[in-house]
Amino acid sequence: MASITSSGIGSGLNVNDLVTQLVAAERAPQDARLTRVDAKLTTEFTALAQLKGAMSTFQTALAGLKTASTLIARKAAMSDDKFAAASASSTASAGAYDVEVLQLAKAAQITSAPSLGGSATVIGTGTLTLSLGGAAFSVSIGSSNNTLAGIRDAINGAAGNTGVRATLITGVDGSRLILSGEKTGAANTIKVTQAGGDGGLSQLVYDLPNPSGMTAVAGAVAQDAIVNIAGFPVHSASNTVDGAIDGVSLTLKKAEPGTITKLTVANDDAAVQAKVTEFVNSYNALSKQIATLRSYDASTSKAGPLLGDSMLLGIETQLRRIITSQVADVAPAYSMLSNIGVTFGADGTLALNAAKFDSAMKADSTAVSQLFGSTKGVAKQLNDFLDTQLASTGTMESRNKSIAARRKDLTSQKAALDVRMAAFQARYQKQFTSLDSLLSQLQSTSTYLTQQLAQSTDIAKKAGT
Repeated sequence: MASITSSGIGSGLNVNDLVTQLVAAERAPQDARLTRVDAKLTTEFTALAQLKGAMSTFQTALAGLKTASTLIARKAAMSDDKFAAASASSTASAGAYDVEVLQLAKAAQITSAPSLGGSATVIGTGTLTLSLGGAAFSVSIGSSNNTLAGIRDAINGAAGNTGVRATLITGVDGSRLILSGEKTGAANTIKVTQAGGDGGLSQLVYDLPNPSGMTAVAGAVAQDAIVNIAGFPVHSASNTVDGAIDGVSLTLKKAEPGTITKLTVANDDAAVQAKVTEFVNSYNALSKQIATLRSYDASTSKAGPLLGDSMLLGIETQLRRIITSQVADVAPAYSMLSNIGVTFGADGTLALNAAKFDSAMKADSTAVSQLFGSTKGVAKQLNDFLDTQLASTGTMESRNKSIAARRKDLTSQKAALDVRMAAFQARYQKQFTSLDSLLSQLQSTSTYLTQQLAQSTDIAKKAGT
């Protein structure tokens, strides 16, 4: 707003103060209204963000419950985990199996003859072709990299390297080039051939069954893991055995033919209960947030930011309806959450009766999984409802867009107010400047008349004497 420059030069009238006070008095109620609207919009936006965050957190807790398969948990255990470790997915069936680890999978490793000259020993030039399990790549060796160290670096830096790593080991008998395969399994043997150059690379050739240069490192021949499961041999290129038992993964640790350990696969009810507990806790956190947003404290007359909000009431009502409703196509004895120990308390929060839940899982774990994760299950319905509410076209986003539009309008109103107040100030400035000028003229006239009257009085007095 422009500043006032006149200050009542002629009349002594304080034009600045008068105009400032009048403009402030005119502006104050409108500023107060705009401030109230701005504060209300900020409060509403914050409240919606808090609600959306709590709803998103609750939806995350539904991830492990919204399909029946994710609610079926299995656990696998070995009677002695020194030889193998086991894990099971939801597709595994309960059962027990004898496991005998006959052989661990190994990667190939070959070595050159020792060179007394160390890493700087010149080997030769030409082209080395290396392969691991049939996947080959070539390395060019010239006069600039024809030493043990140069060849090592050329192999490791080759763009097409298929999984062969080179290193140098230096002992009392000299330095050796060691080539190691990155993949285990009998099929992943290392092969090295050479061509061209000065022929010096022939000492690095390794081509089974008649290796002529390098030799296999003792105990480091490429081989499969072999394990007997329930008396049947199973081969694996790695020490992780998948697919031998549906849904079960074995990680082999130590081979000891003749030693049998027991693998047991069973239901993991504790893992399922943990998911349901997370569901209960997350719902209660959401419920608490909703209660805060719609709260009212009679002693202080303080209301929550969304007290009486129809959208909030609709969300809360729908969540409770889904949680308390009977699920179709599930065994009647387990078709409601209350049947498995998940119930509402007097304070509106959910609670889990662990004993009742455990009993339901032991009696019919399939029905419990369907109660949550079938196409009409509680978790599926809740997740679909939350998807609708939180979607970019959902109610929450519509409210946020409405707030954004009102904020934009508020900005326009503030700008318009500034324009009106500038005009208001200019009008008062002009009026009071004119008044100041008029008063100045009146003061001048008054002074003149007073002087003239005084002179007339003096003349009259002299005439009378």
